[in-house]
Amino acid sequence: AGVDQAGRGCFAGPVFAAAVILPKDFKHPFLNDSKQLTVKQRDELRPIIEKESIAFSVAAVCNNEIDSINILQASFKAMHIALLQ
Repeated sequence: AGVDQAGRGCFAGPVFAAAVILPKDFKHPFLNDSKQLTVKQRDELRPIIEKESIAFSVAAVCNNEIDSINILQASFKAMHIALLQ
């Protein structure tokens, strides 16, 4: 599965991570780095990935846990939770 996180640079709130398994032959011109896409491109790509993926999951770690374990560890935890799902 490919994993990535979002929300790590935010001042407050949860950190999210997603894990996705795509078919080996899946191709889409927008699929590269989500941070390089416009909001419109991400919004267009999301339902395509959800429909075409073999499996996907999204996980979050809340701000209270981030304060307890730090943002880096919270990002790793969110990624592990997403992978386990």
